[in-house]
Amino acid sequence: MTSTATSPMISNIEAGRVLVLERVFKAPRELVFDAFSQAEHLRQWWGPRGWEMPFCSVDLRPGGRWHYCMKCVDKAQGEFYGMESWGLGIYREIEAPARIVYTDYFSDADANINENMPPTLSTLTFEEVEGGTRVTNRAAYDTEEALKTVMDMGMLQGVTETWDRLAGHLESQRR
Repeated sequence: MTSTATSPMISNIEAGRVLVLERVFKAPRELVFDAFSQAEHLRQWWGPRGWEMPFCSVDLRPGGRWHYCMKCVDKAQGEFYGMESWGLGIYREIEAPARIVYTDYFSDADANINENMPPTLSTLTFEEVEGGTRVTNRAAYDTEEALKTVMDMGMLQGVTETWDRLAGHLESQRR
């Protein structure tokens, strides 16, 4: 299978509180935007290798919510096998197909926010470039310590694996 990514993920930390991730996918901007904003797409790729999304609801509008659950289904991941990780995104701005701004929280199955975990203000941009779409995610945190917390949890590896899965999903949509 041919990869849909035309460049590796680039990460950069700005001012100690903002993680910038960027990758080019070989797919039209509208499809990439849909993959980030429609439950039927998100269920197919969101989460690192070995994780599935048994629950996903999306209300794509300012003030709307994206509530989801990732579950580890890979026995080789040891203590993570069977673990569920719930999240709640609250949309701030939607400019289809160019931009999505939302705050991402750790939550529970009832969409109660976990106040002990740092929220992420994510600004996703989708830019048409030669051969595909550049996705840039600016993930901003309230403090340097908050960014360190998610980095120590393996966030960069998780996002890299998740975007690898997105590349495969986009390829399957083009066939």
